Amino acid sequence: MSSTITQQRIKPFLNEDFLLENQVACALYHDYAKVQPIIDYHNHLPPDAIAKDAQFANITKVWLDGDHYKWRAMRTLGVDERFITGDAPDREKFRAWAKTVPYTMRNPLYHWTHLELQRYFGVTDLLHPDVADEIYDTTTQQLQQASHSARGLLRQQNVELVCTTDDPVDDLAHHEQMADADGDLRMLPAFRPDKAILIEKTTFNDYINQLEAVAGADIQTLDQLLSVLESRIQYFHDRGCRLADHGLECVDAVEWTMAEARQAFAGKRAGREVSAEACAKYRTAVLTELGKLYHQKGWAWQLHLGALRNNSSRMMQQLGPDTGFDSMGDWKQAQGLSRLFDTLDRDDQLPRTILYNLNPADNEIFATMAGNFNDGSVRGKMQFGSGWWFLDQKDGMEKQMNALSNLGLLSCFIGMLTDSRSFLSFPRHEYFRRILCNLIGRDVHNGQLPNDVEWLGKIVADICYHNAKNYFKF
Repeated sequence: MSSTITQQRIKPFLNEDFLLENQVACALYHDYAKVQPIIDYHNHLPPDAIAKDAQFANITKVWLDGDHYKWRAMRTLGVDERFITGDAPDREKFRAWAKTVPYTMRNPLYHWTHLELQRYFGVTDLLHPDVADEIYDTTTQQLQQASHSARGLLRQQNVELVCTTDDPVDDLAHHEQMADADGDLRMLPAFRPDKAILIEKTTFNDYINQLEAVAGADIQTLDQLLSVLESRIQYFHDRGCRLADHGLECVDAVEWTMAEARQAFAGKRAGREVSAEACAKYRTAVLTELGKLYHQKGWAWQLHLGALRNNSSRMMQQLGPDTGFDSMGDWKQAQGLSRLFDTLDRDDQLPRTILYNLNPADNEIFATMAGNFNDGSVRGKMQFGSGWWFLDQKDGMEKQMNALSNLGLLSCFIGMLTDSRSFLSFPRHEYFRRILCNLIGRDVHNGQLPNDVEWLGKIVADICYHNAKNYFKF
């Protein structure tokens, strides 16, 4: 690396007080936040790898495969696709990533990369081409040990529970296998029925046919579909699921009737073209009915809103969906959310709700929308969820927590999740906890909060662990 400037006041990079600016922040993190177990209530980890306690051949397999964040950075630097998603050898792919890392400075990838190398492998060198082979070899060697199996990696980070993301057609066999395993690490499913909602997709009828086969029931009417979805919710519930998830562009702000939704579904099943307005009415009807079912089961639901997906049609054709070509969208969110929640709330059928926005312009909209429908029945019933996807970095997390603090109760917040496909992503919880503690510590330092570390430490522990533990009723 290039020469450095020697100056006493410069803090060491990534030391034990990383991101912590004063003594109060340090005390809150080291004494209260750091020791809390992790409940990761939304991720995309493969359940089979956890159930089988898989070992990984090398760091490329566990770290680079499927990581859209890294892929976007590599493409930006001009790395050929062969070294990203192509057929290049794993070592060559890792070398390409090592070449990229120094250029990610000020991107959260720079922090995450070095946190993950330190926390899982004890590697304190900065990753760059000169040390790429050495780090590849030492990490690959460690990955062959039991401590670095799929479950071993989770236990290293004190993970207590992971909730995977699962389609209604999944048989949850891996979750059943994991439930029978010894140990204190738990894996539970989360219900993700988006394919049954997105009627405008060309694959919709194929999916409904697949759902028919799994349920052993005909689905030619909307009522039959809702009945099958209810049976699948029960199936998931019996296997420990207490959480649903939806990844939608927005909640449609349309007036609808069940008769109109039935007509749209019948038309689609018959192979007829369904108008955009009819699709919106169908989506809203099904989402509303699912909300009622979740409420009956005592579930929470998560609404991830605002992603504009698969923007590059050329790369979509070449690589398929969800390969790193998504961005923030700019849909209007407030009116649709208000109508959906009010429809359910009128009959006291609104489930516990977690709202995530991808566009930071919606921070205050989502924070105030959550406050509209808290009813005193549950602590923090309506949650403005943590910084998601492009917002799960220092600036995005601080803005989310500032909006929540100004317009709601930060003390009731259920904290961080990884939303990741990588077993090495769990230091993101540490990253969040350091940012949280520094945010509060800064207020104490500036005289905006009293210097009562014990009181503030309890709130920090709640946000990092206890609030989520109590919220989901796992």
